Amino acid sequence: MKHNFLSCGTAGWCMEILFTGLHSYKEKNPTLMGSTSIWMFPIYGMASFLSPVCKVLKGKSPVLRGGVYTCCIFIGEYITGSVLRRIDACPWDYSKAPMNINGLVRLDYAPLWFGAGLLFEKILSRS
Repeated sequence: MKHNFLSCGTAGWCMEILFTGLHSYKEKNPTLMGSTSIWMFPIYGMASFLSPVCKVLKGKSPVLRGGVYTCCIFIGEYITGSVLRRIDACPWDYSKAPMNINGLVRLDYAPLWFGAGLLFEKILSRS
């Protein structure tokens, strides 16, 4: 479990830095500076808790598996964001984005979380 937590946390951090770096390109920032928060490591690490879900979904269609993972990630994002917001430590705020839920979840990110969920599944299936 510890290995999966560390692997998912590291993969999540890397995905976030890549994503934010690409976003800086969109903003015409040639440095391609990516960023994240220390809080994000344990949040991404919690993807390791998807392991039992992965076992249940084994052999099912990728669309079903990715959809389930996306829903789980949205729930985790909402809960952890709510907790961190209470202590004024939430590193994201989607309030001004379209299709947001209480500024904590962006529904238009579903395709990204779909892919991330399948990547986490790949990481978790190695153990």
